[in-house]
Amino acid sequence: MKLYSLLGLSFAILFSGAQMATITIKNNCQFTIWPATLTGGGGAQLPNTGFELAPQEDEAIDVPATWTAGVIWARTQCSGSFTCATGDCGSGQVGCNGAGPRPPVTLAEFTLGSNGGQDFYDVSLVNGFNLPVSITPQGGSGPTCTTTSCPADVNAVCRADLAVSGADGNTIGCNSGCDAFGGAELCCTPPFDSAETCGPSEFSRLFKEQCPQAYSYAFDDPTSTFACNGGPDYLVTFCPS
Repeated sequence: MKLYSLLGLSFAILFSGAQMATITIKNNCQFTIWPATLTGGGGAQLPNTGFELAPQEDEAIDVPATWTAGVIWARTQCSGSFTCATGDCGSGQVGCNGAGPRPPVTLAEFTLGSNGGQDFYDVSLVNGFNLPVSITPQGGSGPTCTTTSCPADVNAVCRADLAVSGADGNTIGCNSGCDAFGGAELCCTPPFDSAETCGPSEFSRLFKEQCPQAYSYAFDDPTSTFACNGGPDYLVTFCPS
């Protein structure tokens, strides 16, 4: 399973001086975004859980080399009272401080240093889509140690029954079938909580057609999980193309 489903790190491990990895977050969009981070599973949050990036700016953040259930996303159209049209975490601040995003939102997910030091990472549309994103390892090795991305603007082809509109009436987000309609089968919850019982739906196929490398539903593992050996750094780019 995806978002928030893995075990986190303790505060002591996070700040004990252990080896770190660097994730650089770049805004290639033509508008300002507000990236945010979350350590899932009750683990200690990073010192910087949210910040502003103007177009073409980037920000490097250090994460533990064993960062588990790490999530990065971007918020859009944030106002002075600090609420955002997409990806809002409800903190009322630039930093999300351990709060997760409200769907629909595109996620960059990381589990670093597990399984004998191997890193795993993916782009997930399980909670819908708000912005294109790519993850590129900086170094490392392995057959799937390559860039993964959702470069398409899914909002441009989003079904009307999944679309979220902004103040101007344009589509600013595209919900998953689960978030739009609920139900155990669409959400991969019991009794549909395994790869054998939860498969793609007409809604997840829309995402998969646009972004073949990204998770389109919770058990979309075979084409959507990427791995690196050697502890590389990473570049996360919003609006990569």
